[in-house]
Amino acid sequence: MDTKDEQNQQPAPALPVLPTILTKLSSPRVPLILTPTAGAQRKIAIAVDLSDESAFAVRWAVDNYLRPGDAVVLLHVQATSILYGADWGFINKSSFTSTSSNGNDSQRQQESGENELTDSNAKNIAEPLEEARIPYKIHIVKDHDLKERLCLEVERLGLSAMIMGSRGIGAVRKSNIGRLGSVSDYCVNHCACPVVVVRDPEVSKNDGVGEEVELHPVPEEEMDYHDASDDPKDA
Repeated sequence: MDTKDEQNQQPAPALPVLPTILTKLSSPRVPLILTPTAGAQRKIAIAVDLSDESAFAVRWAVDNYLRPGDAVVLLHVQATSILYGADWGFINKSSFTSTSSNGNDSQRQQESGENELTDSNAKNIAEPLEEARIPYKIHIVKDHDLKERLCLEVERLGLSAMIMGSRGIGAVRKSNIGRLGSVSDYCVNHCACPVVVVRDPEVSKNDGVGEEVELHPVPEEEMDYHDASDDPKDA
């Protein structure tokens, strides 16, 4: 019976071979068989855009924070008018609100001009990492909410910490002298990992932050002192 059953069994169909996924490496000194952050003891995110403060954040991280065994994820969020979902692809905002075609065209030009992280820009920002031989990769996502997306990507990628400039990520350069920008402030309070906010002293100097302020003495009012010994003692 056993032999007959074995003969009647049909061989299992061969499973289809899944295509190999190739990763385009950002760090030229990392072997091609590995992703840049594979095997790292810590994976540190550095939020970058095209501002001077994000470039300073990379240099500061190399000089003051990163240690042997670390790998870096240069995290860039491109602002867009399209809502992206993790499981549903993308949802166009125009299906909910009607806007003029001229407004859409100007918005697209602004997005591509201000938020596109080109290869040359990325190479300049990552130059301190290459000089220090620190493995890194560039992770770019698109979202209409930069600050929330940064926190989501940090948690999704399982990163150990995030370093960012105090201002400059996205279009957050406002008149908040001496205060964190809206993006960095949000990340400090909502990210699942520690967030290190660094300030470029040159940018702060140009904005008037840290300038010496002349202090004027505040006149003190003369105090009347009452001597208790002058009080009549109870009999």
